[in-house]
Amino acid sequence: MKNRVKIQQVTQYLVAHLNIFNSVILDRTNLCYRNKRSVYPKYHLSYVSLIKHISRFTCLALIFSLFSCSEPTLPHLEQIKKRGVLKVITRNSPATYYESSDGTAGVEFELAEAFAKSLGVKAEFIIEDDLKKIIEAVSSGEVDLAAAGLTITKEREKQLRFAPAYQIITTKLVFKQGKKWPRNIEQLNGELRVVAHSSYAQELLELKKTHPNLHWSETNSQTAEELLMMVLDETIDYTIVDSTELDLNRRFHPELAVAFTLGEPQGLAWAFSLTDDYGLFTKSIEFFGEQKALGNIAHLNEKYYGHLEKFDYVGARKFHQATDQKLEKYKDWFVESAADDIDWRLLAAVSYQESHWKPNAKSATGVRGMMMLTLRTAKQLGITNRLDPEQSIIGGAKYLRKVLSRVPKRIPEPDKTWFALAGYNVGWGHVEDARIITQKQGADPDKWADVKERLPLLQKSKWYKSTKYGYARGSEPVHYVDNIRRYYDVLVWQDEENQDLPDEQPSDPMELKPSETIIAEADTKQPDPNNKIVD
Repeated sequence: MKNRVKIQQVTQYLVAHLNIFNSVILDRTNLCYRNKRSVYPKYHLSYVSLIKHISRFTCLALIFSLFSCSEPTLPHLEQIKKRGVLKVITRNSPATYYESSDGTAGVEFELAEAFAKSLGVKAEFIIEDDLKKIIEAVSSGEVDLAAAGLTITKEREKQLRFAPAYQIITTKLVFKQGKKWPRNIEQLNGELRVVAHSSYAQELLELKKTHPNLHWSETNSQTAEELLMMVLDETIDYTIVDSTELDLNRRFHPELAVAFTLGEPQGLAWAFSLTDDYGLFTKSIEFFGEQKALGNIAHLNEKYYGHLEKFDYVGARKFHQATDQKLEKYKDWFVESAADDIDWRLLAAVSYQESHWKPNAKSATGVRGMMMLTLRTAKQLGITNRLDPEQSIIGGAKYLRKVLSRVPKRIPEPDKTWFALAGYNVGWGHVEDARIITQKQGADPDKWADVKERLPLLQKSKWYKSTKYGYARGSEPVHYVDNIRRYYDVLVWQDEENQDLPDEQPSDPMELKPSETIIAEADTKQPDPNNKIVD
């Protein structure tokens, strides 16, 4: 503060004295001009202008020299290390950052945490759903970077500097299953609403140049996920989201349908301000290079999206119906058998994959019951009647524990569980064979993302001939694990939704508390000030 005051005082002093200097010079100049006006009239104005500019630049040079004598500003990266905190702005969504039953999660969250750790600092997350505010926060230097699932677009590159893309997505126009399917932009007939300042809004502006009848609205008050829910309840007819957000939500809402894909695939990347200080940006390039080389990016994509690549509408609908009609009958047995060391929802998901919760289920290979146990396995586990649902569930839980115990302790969750599920399906010996192949190929045998790529090799003689346990239908455990993960996600979501419901429901839905009122929506509905109509 003292230095700043001193600089201001010296600056004022210089300006005052340079003004005196200007007046003296100009007086002398005018005198010269009056004495020699017949000889040099055309040079007078340029000469005066030159003197003014010289005096101004002299003043600025002196001021800048004062600043150069003051304490230099630390580079951005050094400022971050000095304060010990990396400020990261992100969005609250299942594709970026969210609170799960196991704590904070999300691809962007995990990447930003790892980046901060590599810098020797902690990550501080600022949550903001307004894309315009996110961009402004980065541009102004209020935050260090944006890890918010931002797509790289030409418009955004005018305001931000993007790190290397860590994921490729596509843009989907979504409608509700059962409604008329629009095959292209020209066939849209209803309200289309998108998130304001999104890449989708930019894409629509480009499309409007060739489709003048295209119109839509943009909103600051709703997220992409909320817009998907509005499509489901038919408040709006269409919205646009990226492929990952759709995949994450379609597990729970299979009625969300893709009409068509817009534009070309786009990259998701972190964003930095367009400053001359490249220190932090350069570190991010190094970081993503290392993460890709180590397979960590692929591991994260597998963890969050690997089981969502193939969507089966009919299968998803059947599962949702089964949870409504069958699950409650067997839930207590799942809870009791799971005890404290297994999530009952995981056990229930395994059972649905095995038998669709049919106690009398059986296959041509001789496995039977809710958990589809072999006769030999049932005897080893002390199960006398495989067709008894309670006994079968107890036996399935015991067998899952047995396989879990064979997974190396160094393998962390959730990979440990995915390996155990594969072993439950195909036998742990075959999983070990696939892990050995994975290691021989230079990949990580402790990462499910790497091993699931090699399991199908057990079907090829070139590979299974050199393994201990020989041939196996290796693609089956891959699909098996993916399916269970989808079912488990839905059961967790449904369970959490049920927990959020109030314990007491009014006996009469029309009965209101004294403080409540009913407003006739049709008579009082006003346009949302946060929605912008584009015609």
